[in-house]
Amino acid sequence: MTTAHEHHSATSTTSDGATSSASAAPPVVDRATWQAARDELLLREKAHTREADAIAAARRRLPMTEVDAGAVVVGADGPTTLLDLFAGREELVLYKHMWHPGEPAENQCEGCTLTYWAVQDPAYLTARGVSFAVLAKAPYAELAPFVEFMGYPRHWYSVLDHAESHAADDVLGGDDFGTWVCLLRRGDRVYLTNSVTGRGSEATMPALALLDMTARGRMESWQDSPAGWPEGKAPGWFWRADEDGVGNSWSGGRPAIQWSRPGATPVTTPAHHH
Repeated sequence: MTTAHEHHSATSTTSDGATSSASAAPPVVDRATWQAARDELLLREKAHTREADAIAAARRRLPMTEVDAGAVVVGADGPTTLLDLFAGREELVLYKHMWHPGEPAENQCEGCTLTYWAVQDPAYLTARGVSFAVLAKAPYAELAPFVEFMGYPRHWYSVLDHAESHAADDVLGGDDFGTWVCLLRRGDRVYLTNSVTGRGSEATMPALALLDMTARGRMESWQDSPAGWPEGKAPGWFWRADEDGVGNSWSGGRPAIQWSRPGATPVTTPAHHH
């Protein structure tokens, strides 16, 4: 019988599609031993959950700062204001989606695509009284065909400067794109309560959370893996994929989810990795 200190070695398919001798795998034990180890880790996971709850409680106690409720955005129906995006609700969540001007759909940001894709339908936010919109730095005429190709809801808005007022991006502080922004309305006045970027945006990347549950994880070089595990690649290497769906370390293709869209075509020109 294999002990807890031994690992399987077998032939398997690697993350890049090649068949080779597998790297080290978790030790094989009986079910009771596995359950004891799983229960031990569960104690740490529960502590992590409680700490996350405590952080969320502290987040609810953050101060807020006023922004210009009349800041202009431009959507499918023309110019509108930040206040209008609330649609009468008390709260508004915005995603600032990175945009590469003049680039085709396949060269748009694979990270923002992953961040937004899983939460594009705001039904549960709406049910809780929270409105939702996406902002991007591009003329709306350039955003429109992308939104149509991706099958996205029409809650996308341009935040380029407009003569009528400051653009919404300016009043929100001009933070990096790839950022979640939370706003609260008090009458006709609007306040910034929270913004999250970088790895904080993983809150809306459920694919990453699911991969973190697996034995191999994300297969990224920064992760702490046991000795003998397959070598990790650049962070986000599988966010862009070839036509067969295999991640390709930014060497071309499309953001992986685009292959599910009707009309997606093969891409031969390498993507610009921004």
